[in-house]
Amino acid sequence: MRKNHNKFLLAIAMFFSVILLSGCGTKLAAYNPHESVGKQINYTITGIEAGAGIMSSTQNAMKAYGLNNDKWQLQTSSTAAMTSTLGKSIKNHQPIVVTGWTPHWMFTKYNLKFLKDPKNVYGKAEDIHTIVRKGLKKDKPEAYEMLNRFNWKPAQMADVMLKVNKGEDPHKAANDWIKANQKQVDTWTKGIKHVHGQSIKLTYVAWDSEIASTNVVANVLRSLGYKVDIQAMEVQPLWASIATNAADGMVSAWLPTTQGLYYKDYKGKFVDLGANLHGARVGLAVPTYMKNVNSIGDLK
Repeated sequence: MRKNHNKFLLAIAMFFSVILLSGCGTKLAAYNPHESVGKQINYTITGIEAGAGIMSSTQNAMKAYGLNNDKWQLQTSSTAAMTSTLGKSIKNHQPIVVTGWTPHWMFTKYNLKFLKDPKNVYGKAEDIHTIVRKGLKKDKPEAYEMLNRFNWKPAQMADVMLKVNKGEDPHKAANDWIKANQKQVDTWTKGIKHVHGQSIKLTYVAWDSEIASTNVVANVLRSLGYKVDIQAMEVQPLWASIATNAADGMVSAWLPTTQGLYYKDYKGKFVDLGANLHGARVGLAVPTYMKNVNSIGDLK
């Protein structure tokens, strides 16, 4: 029932997002390198959920580059609606500017490029950290050790994400990846004794990247004997769940920029186990066929 309810809510969100996006203007023509890109896309940057860190960073970027004074607007949408709009635009060779991040399957599926950010508003490459509640090392030392060892690379995360995007169940996609990378997974679990039915709760933001990593980690913990509950949350409740011991851990902390505010707000109320993935990045992205648009300043 809950799964159907979530699908219904997602469908509603996508419906209204598409209505909002289509309401920005008439159907777009194919990209014209000789015309202002702003004029071609109604001065609209296609964004995602309002509470996402990349949205606030994009608002800061718009101010820093003077886009607010040049008719530009950031369109709140949903991740699903944004990627759907991106796919349709690329199919029709139309111009589009989106809030983008890697690892993400869209950079594997489509030819995209980040716009240069000389003012460094979005910051340099980020890491994704594993964060656990205080006391976990004492209460569940086996889970703590496995979470502490967990690490992988952007391309590996993208493998899982792309399968999920193509319709594979996240649990199965994670298990398939584990089977294909058993040697690496063994380095996360070697020497850790199995437990018998202990419960552990992981929280995550329902981004494609975090759906991938959380399901992989959950399945590895299950192989150690844990009963694992995973729960999707918005970013602020995600951090609060760890800080208040309502959850045991998460592997989805984009730092130091994207979730830096929450890291600062809750500092001292969690344990940072360090990066589980290096080389994450956020910014504005466009299809590579938009050859005349290479930096955020080119949007003016």
